[in-house]
Formats: sequence, C-alpha cells, structure tokens
Amino acid sequence: MVALPVTELTDRAREIFRHVVEGYIGTGNPVGSKTLAQSPGVDLSPASIRSVLAELEHNGLLTAPHTSAGRMPTELGLRLFVDGMMQVAEPSMHERAAIEQCLSEPGPIEAALEATSAILSELSACAGVVMVPHRDPNLSQFSLVRIAPDKALAVLVGDDGAIENRILELPAEIGGSALEEASNYITAQLSGRTLGEAVATVHAQISRGETALNDVSRELVERGLAIWSEDALQRPVLIVRGQANLLDDTALSDIERVRSLLDDLENKQSVAELLELSRDAKSARIFIGAENRLFALSGSSVIASPYHDSDGRVVGVVGVIGPTRLNYARVVPMVDFTAQSLGKLIG
Repeated sequence: MVALPVTELTDRAREIFRHVVEGYIGTGNPVGSKTLAQSPGVDLSPASIRSVLAELEHNGLLTAPHTSAGRMPTELGLRLFVDGMMQVAEPSMHERAAIEQCLSEPGPIEAALEATSAILSELSACAGVVMVPHRDPNLSQFSLVRIAPDKALAVLVGDDGAIENRILELPAEIGGSALEEASNYITAQLSGRTLGEAVATVHAQISRGETALNDVSRELVERGLAIWSEDALQRPVLIVRGQANLLDDTALSDIERVRSLLDDLENKQSVAELLELSRDAKSARIFIGAENRLFALSGSSVIASPYHDSDGRVVGVVGVIGPTRLNYARVVPMVDFTAQSLGKLIG
C-alpha cells in the first residue's frame, strides 16, 4: 500500500494523526481518543475523534493493537509523517558540544570514529554505527610463509607498522623457493606504494613482460596481492556501539524480535550494504521497518548520513539504528551534524 499524500488528509485528520504519532513516539504506547480529546488544538468530541481514527486506520496510517483501544502509527503512517509533516529541530547546544568534544580528542582517526559511534549512541539512545573509510596503507614488507602443504600465511606490513595476515591456498607443487621469490619481489619492487597502486603495477609489469619471475612465482605475486584487494571490497569495516540501548521494555517483551535484531547487527556485511544506500544522499536517509530487508523482521529504523573528505568525496557513512518509534525530528539533524563534523576531521 502507498501512503496518501498528506495534502489529501483533511485538516482535522492531519491534526489527529500528528497527535497520535507524536504521542506514540514520546511514550511508545498507543494513543486513545480520551487522550486526544485533551490535547491542545483538538476541539472535537471523543465520538468525532474515534470517527477520524477509524478513517486513518482504514487508509493504513494507523493500527489498533489488540491489547489496547488506542491507536499507533503503522510504518506507512510513520513514512507519511517523516516525509510530509515532521518539523526538524536543530541539534541542541549540549548535543553539538558533546559531538564536537568527542571529535576534538587527540589520537588516531580510528579512535575518533569509535568515539563518534559511542556519542551518537549515548545522545540518541539508539545503537550508533560508523562505516570506516577503506584504509589503503603504503606497503613496507610482504612475505609468504608455508603453514601447511596446501596453505601459506600471507603477511602484509604497512609503513605505519600495521600488520595483517591472510590465509592463501597453494597448489601442492609450489616449493619454498617460489614463496621466497614472490615475497622478495613484492617487498623490493612495490614498497612505498598503496595496495591499489601495487596491484596496478604488478599487472602492468607482468603484461609487458618486465619481470624476471617464473610462472609459479608470478602467479603467487598476483594471488598474494589479490587476496587483500578482494577482502577490502568484501569485508566492511563497521563500528557499532550501544546495542544495549535497543533492549528496552518493549523489546524484552518480544524475545523473537530481540533475537532477530541482534542477529541483524552481527551481520555487519548486510548492515554495511544498507548504509551504502546512503552514500549518494545529500543529507540523512531514513529507512523505516520493513522498508529495508535487513531490519524487516525486527521492526527497526535506520537513520544514516554520508560524510565527505576535503575534496567532497564520500568516505563513509554514520548513523543510528533504533526502534521505529524513535524521535526522528531530533535524531535526523543530530546524525547530519555528526556527519558534517566528522567530514571536517577527515578533511
């Protein structure tokens, strides 16, 4: 079902709908006609209010839980509210100061990204998520060490001292001399280049026949570098903080939803794919419940915004994951402000 344009709602229906959504977001509970009758700006009898509620429910914007006579917005209703009625507030001075403070602490960028995820979680009472920019350090040393007849440990050392290991499958006929030759070639010829530059250089040199490597060693060089370039594309670097914020009283009453939500968060590849959908957005994107396949079962919402480097290139995404009833008007500008502040730091 597609939501009605907000302009097709009557003035009184729009007012009642707004009060229901805001009341639900504020308390997490369905809103009844008696409560609505006491709301400022609502000059209708309970009977008239019930008639409007029934109409909104018929249009798929509200639903009535079987345990309550009140109404709460459907995901379709929340989308209509977010797109057509929500009045976004600016981050408060406290929120701005907290975000700027966490990004002003000295230290490596990784520490700042972790702090960003944590502060977003704290301020929004949701789970904070940050997709880390892909690191492409300069190479310093590379070695292949046999650990089994058909396996080698590929060790990559960056010029920043970082060390990463990967397991590389080996054809049985490859001997120790080929491993040593491939290791020495990469270290001697490609030191000081990034991984991407190294892969391009290897391909160019091999295609022009400019290496003295034999066929076996040449294959090892290509496979040894490829294992990192493939891994960088397939393995997201994602920081998630504040998962415990998602386990509120409502969630704990629905164990299956909690289990589904935690399973979703453990699958960082899928979370990263969802965040990737926000890379081209000019500001925060909002995914509500079943609008995204990943959190359809757990009924969660995601607010995500890209952050840019000084050249305007998107280098990552920052956001929050929370219940569908989160305070969108407050959290959306908070996420946008964090993305802008993080971009200044990445600069």
